[in-house]
Amino acid sequence: MYRKFVPVVIALLVFSACSKEVEEVDNYDPARDYFTFSNTGQFATDHLALDLNVDFEAQELRGFAMLSMRRLEPAATEIVLDTRDLTIASVVVLQDGNTAPAEYRFGDTDDTLGTPLYIAVPEATGEQFDLMIEYHTSPQSTALQWLPPELTAGGKHPLMFSQSQAVHARSWVPLQDTPAIRITYEATVRTPAALLAVMSANNDPLTPRTGEYHFEMPQPIPSYLLAIAVGNIYFAPLGEDTGVYTEPELLDASVFEFADTQAMLEQAEAMFGPYDWGRYDLLVLPPSFPYGGMENPRLSFITPSLLAGDRSLVSVIAHELAHSWSGNLVTNATWRDGWLNEGMTSYIESRLMEVIYDVKRVDEERVLMYRELLLDLESVPEHMQALAPRLDDTTSEDFQGTIHYSKGQLFLEYLENAFGREAFDQFLASYFKEFAYGTITTERFLDYLELNLLSQEDSPVNREQAEQWTYQPGLPEGVAIPQSENLDAAAAMADAWADGDVELEDIPFADYSPQATIHFINSLPADLSFAKLAELDAGLGLSETRNAEIGRTWFIQVASRRYTDAYEAMEAHLNRFGRGRLIAPVYRALAANGEDLELAREMFARARDAYHPITAGWIESGLANAMD
Repeated sequence: MYRKFVPVVIALLVFSACSKEVEEVDNYDPARDYFTFSNTGQFATDHLALDLNVDFEAQELRGFAMLSMRRLEPAATEIVLDTRDLTIASVVVLQDGNTAPAEYRFGDTDDTLGTPLYIAVPEATGEQFDLMIEYHTSPQSTALQWLPPELTAGGKHPLMFSQSQAVHARSWVPLQDTPAIRITYEATVRTPAALLAVMSANNDPLTPRTGEYHFEMPQPIPSYLLAIAVGNIYFAPLGEDTGVYTEPELLDASVFEFADTQAMLEQAEAMFGPYDWGRYDLLVLPPSFPYGGMENPRLSFITPSLLAGDRSLVSVIAHELAHSWSGNLVTNATWRDGWLNEGMTSYIESRLMEVIYDVKRVDEERVLMYRELLLDLESVPEHMQALAPRLDDTTSEDFQGTIHYSKGQLFLEYLENAFGREAFDQFLASYFKEFAYGTITTERFLDYLELNLLSQEDSPVNREQAEQWTYQPGLPEGVAIPQSENLDAAAAMADAWADGDVELEDIPFADYSPQATIHFINSLPADLSFAKLAELDAGLGLSETRNAEIGRTWFIQVASRRYTDAYEAMEAHLNRFGRGRLIAPVYRALAANGEDLELAREMFARARDAYHPITAGWIESGLANAMD
C-alpha cells in the first residue's frame, strides 16, 4: 500500500536444519495493533453508553455498557472484545426495539492483553445493532485506583480515578481497546452523595452534588482517552474556557500554579488551529497518579507534584494541552506509532513555552531533554530505539524511555530548521485539519510529509533521511544538539565548586532556574566526596525540596553514589510520590549501585500499597529484572 516498507518489517527468515534450508515468511504488519484481541476488521464500535454505580466499599464499578456496533464483514458472526479482570453477568443484542440474549465466552488470558470476550451475533442481526453488557470490575483493575481517605489531601473522603492508556481501558469497560477505533460516548454515573464525578467529557463547573451525574462526549475518541474520577473535588476558574478541579486543600495552590493555562490555550489556537473540544480543564489528583499528566479530552489529569509554588514545572500543562491536537485530534493508529502523539506533542509544548515564557527557559528544558535521551540510548535495547519500533512480540509499555518523546521532538525540530518555521507551521496546521478525528500510521505520516514538504523542488530533506529518524536506532548524523548558555554556566560552576575553586555560598543559586539547579547536580563529578554532598544538601535543602524534579535528580544521585546519610529522606521521597518518573529511576539507581538491591525491594514493599497499579508494575518489573 505504501511506497516504502519498514526495513525490519518485511523479510524472509532463513533457518538451517538438517542441512536443509526452510523459508518462513514474516507476516508482521506495521499497520496492525498487536495489543488488542478485537476483530476490528469485522466489527467496529461507533458509540458507547455507560450506566455505572461506584462502590467504594467493594472497590468496583457495576452496571451496563451498551456498544453501538457496525458489522463490516457480512458473514462475520462473532465479535471479540477486550477485557481484563471483568465479571460478565449477561450480554443482550438490541436491534429495532427487539432484544435477544447473546451467547458469550471468555478465551485464554494473556498477561499483557487480558482476556478476549467472544460474543455470538448471528448474520440475521443485520449491519447495525447494539450490545448491552452487564458487568462489574475487579478491585485488581489495572486502570482504577481506589484511595482510602488517608491517602487523599483532605483525609475525610475516598477517591477513585482511572488511567486507561495504553491498554487499561479494558479493565473497566468491555470494548474494542485499540486506538484504531474512535467512539463517541455518554455515561450516567452514580456515586456517594457527598462526592463529585468527572469524566473526559462535558463537565459542567456548576454541576450540583446529587450523587448522579450525566456526561456526553460528542467527538469520537480512542478508548485510551476514556477517563473517570470520583472524589471530594471542587472547581475554580482559570479563564473563560479553562479551570481546575481538585480537593479543596489543593485548590488555591493549583489556581496559582496553573494560572497561565488560558493563555496557553489561546496561543495554541493561534498557532495550530481551533480548539475543538469545548472547555479545557485540569483535574489535580492525589500523589499516586502515575504520570505527570494524562491528556484526557476536556479534562487533563494532572499530578500534584507540579505544585512547586513557582510555576517552574508547568511545561507538563503545555504538553497535555498540545495533545488536544496531536493525539486527541489526530491519533496514532497503533502503539508502535506512539511517537506521532508524544514526539509531536513535545515539539508543540516547546513552541508554546517559548511564547508564554521565553526561549532561554525552553533552551534549558531542551538541553535536559537531550541529556536524558542520551542516557536512554545507552540502556534502551537497540530494537526499541526507532521512533516506530517493531511491536508485535513485546508489551505496549515496553521500555522505550523518552525516545518517542525526545527523539520525536528532535525530528520535528530538524524538519522545522530545514524548511523554516513558517512553512513547517503551515504543514502542521494542514496535517491536523486533514486527519482530524482520525488515526494515522507512521507510513501515512511520511507519505503526507513527502507530498507536502519533501517533494518540493530543492527540498533539503528527502524520504530516506526522514526514514532514518523513524526506522533506525540512535540519532542520525548531524542532529542539532540543543544548547543553553545558562546550563553551560551551571555546569562550569559545578566543576569549579567540586574542585574547590569557588565556595557554595558564592554560587548564585537564587538566580538559577530549577532546570539550572538540576543541571548543576547532574554535572557533579562521579568521585565527589560525601562531605561535599553533605555540604550541598545542607546549603540547598535538596533532601527537603518542594520541587519534585529537583528531588528526583538529587535522589537518583543519592542512590547511585550510595550517599546513605540521605537514605531516610530518599525513602520519604519514594513514599511521597507515586508518579513513575519521579520514583522509578530512584529505585533503579538504588538497585544498580551494587549494594542495595534488597534495600530497594524492602522500600518498595513498604510503599507499594500507595502506588497506582501501573507504577507498581513498572517498579516490580524493574526490580525483578535487576541482578544481585
